Amino acid sequence: MRRMMAMTKKELQHYFYSPIAYAAFAFFFLIAGYFFSANFLYPPYYVDVRPIFGSTTFVFLFIIPLLTMRLVSDELRQGTDELLLTSPVSLTEIVLGKYLAAVVVQLLLVVGSLIYPLILSAFGELDQPVLWMSYLAMFLMGAAMMAVGLFASSLSAHQMVSGIIGFAILLVFWTIEWLGDTVGGRIKDYLGLFSIVGRTSDLQKGVLDFADVLFYVTLIAVFLLLSIQVLERKRWR
Repeated sequence: MRRMMAMTKKELQHYFYSPIAYAAFAFFFLIAGYFFSANFLYPPYYVDVRPIFGSTTFVFLFIIPLLTMRLVSDELRQGTDELLLTSPVSLTEIVLGKYLAAVVVQLLLVVGSLIYPLILSAFGELDQPVLWMSYLAMFLMGAAMMAVGLFASSLSAHQMVSGIIGFAILLVFWTIEWLGDTVGGRIKDYLGLFSIVGRTSDLQKGVLDFADVLFYVTLIAVFLLLSIQVLERKRWR
C-alpha cells in the first residue's frame, strides 16, 4: 500500500508539473462552461442538472485520452520502464498507483463542475436525488474511462498513439448503443448492456441500480487487469 501511494504521489506530481493537465482542465471548463451558458443562462430557465451531465461527460471523451496517454507510454519512451518493472514494486501496485492518480485528477474535474448546479440553485430548487446520482454516474463513467485510457497507454511508447487508441476504444463504448439501434433485435439489447452512456440512464433519474454500478466497477477491473497483463509481457520480453 505504501509503495502504491508513493507511485500515486509521483504521478500526481507529473500531472501538475505538466502543461497537459492544465490544458485539459482549461479545455474542460471552457467547453462545459459554454454548454452550460448556452443551456441555462438565457430564458427560459430550466433548473435541471441532467443537461450538465450530458455536456461534461461528452468533454470527458476527448480529455481523458489526453490525461491518460502518458501514464505508461512515457515510461516506455524514456526507457524508465525497465527500471520500474525490475523494482520491488509489484505490477499491481504500479498500475493501481497510476490509476489512482488519474482518478484523483478526474475527481477534481467532477468536483469542479459542481459550480454549475450551484449557479442553478440560485434560480430554483434542484432535485437532490437526481443531482447526486447524476454526479455519481459522472464519476463512475469517468473512472471507467480512465481505466481504458491507462490500458491504451500501456500499448505504445508514443503518447499520441496511446491517446488515439484510448479515444477509439472509448468511442466504441460510447456509440455501441447507437450501433445496436441500427441492427435491432436481440443484438441491440445485448450491445446496449455495454454502453457507458446508456448505463447512466437510471442514475440520471435519481435511481441507484447496483447493476449499473457493478458494470462500471467491472469495466475498471477488466482494463486494469489487461494493463497488468500487458506490463507482465513487457517484463519478460
